[in-house]
Amino acid sequence: MVATETLLTLAVAGLASLFMAWAIGAGSSGSTPFAPAVGANAISVMRAGFVVGLLGLAGAFLQGANVTEAVGTELVVGAPLTPVAAIVGLLTAAILVAIGVFTGYPIATAFTVTGAVVGAGLALGRGPAWAKYAEVATLWLLVPFVGGGIAFGTAKLLRDERVSEAVAVPVLAGLVGLLLANIEFVLLGPGTSGRGFAAAVVRAVLGESATGTPVLAGKVAVTVGFAVLLAALLRVDLRRDEDAGQRHFLLALGGLVAFSAGGSQVGLALGPLLPLLGGDLSVPLPALLFVGGLGLLAGSWTGAPRMIKALAQDYSSLGPRRSIAALIPSFAIAQSAVFFGIPVSFNEIIVSAIIGAGYAAGGAGVSGRKMGYTVLAWIGSLALALGISYGAFIGVSALL
Repeated sequence: MVATETLLTLAVAGLASLFMAWAIGAGSSGSTPFAPAVGANAISVMRAGFVVGLLGLAGAFLQGANVTEAVGTELVVGAPLTPVAAIVGLLTAAILVAIGVFTGYPIATAFTVTGAVVGAGLALGRGPAWAKYAEVATLWLLVPFVGGGIAFGTAKLLRDERVSEAVAVPVLAGLVGLLLANIEFVLLGPGTSGRGFAAAVVRAVLGESATGTPVLAGKVAVTVGFAVLLAALLRVDLRRDEDAGQRHFLLALGGLVAFSAGGSQVGLALGPLLPLLGGDLSVPLPALLFVGGLGLLAGSWTGAPRMIKALAQDYSSLGPRRSIAALIPSFAIAQSAVFFGIPVSFNEIIVSAIIGAGYAAGGAGVSGRKMGYTVLAWIGSLALALGISYGAFIGVSALL
């Protein structure tokens, strides 16, 4: 039997986690994926919030395991977080993210949750996980340069009059297809492990025991074939109606980023719960991911429109070309973070890409003042979350 006190503690922690999931859905994962598409007038604000919620739920269920496990078990060393530490970390992060949502400034969710979990863990007497911090810091520092740089280069390419959009846009779709064919989904793998579409096709044809060159050659063939198919379909669409074809590609990219956001961001809400769910309270991870995805969906449907408007209209006036340029690196970086199990801020990813694409047109519509405040919010959210969580746990421990 599970003690009543244990169930009560878990209930409080679960509510804190759902609040965190709502705040993330209303802010980071709910607003960023379709912000460029809204800015390009390809979809309305309310419709974007509705669609991103459903896609975020799917991403959370199918790809959320890696980041969830990293946040729950790899940010401090020595022993798992106690229930009180998990509750303090979750509530600290959720309140800070919610403040960002209601004030209109995109707080970096991954910075906030990471700081809160580490702060509570250190106050608890756990050790710092320096190797994991190095991985996380490396990705965070590279995101603005890699994402912004790729977005800038892509936008420049699409604006170059010497390059035909009927060729350039399908080629970009093919590059997205190369990545899409190899991202891992839980449903395609054996047991609870993930597997990409290309790998699943090869295994279905050659069998699970196949190894070596045939498997590699099969993956390459399926990947290339899938990329060529996507490029060809978009080229046909563009020939039929160029504006409609661009809009369809832009919306597809927004959907992919929304899906990736769910796979990454759900771990920020659920990770601290993992140490609480062992022993007598063994809860299957897929069930936990689905519930967390519902929290993201609720946040997207109720709170995301405000942040979508802020990102779409306040940061840069993007047309379809620059919006496409912003979403391609966003999708690639998000999937890399999911694969390696690194918590990453979608606000940082998408804002960096929007700025890179905006500067491809000479910085048209980019608000330097707004960006300055946003960068300060990113840095401050990490330090503030760590300090508040550390102090809050010390205070709560003194009262218990």
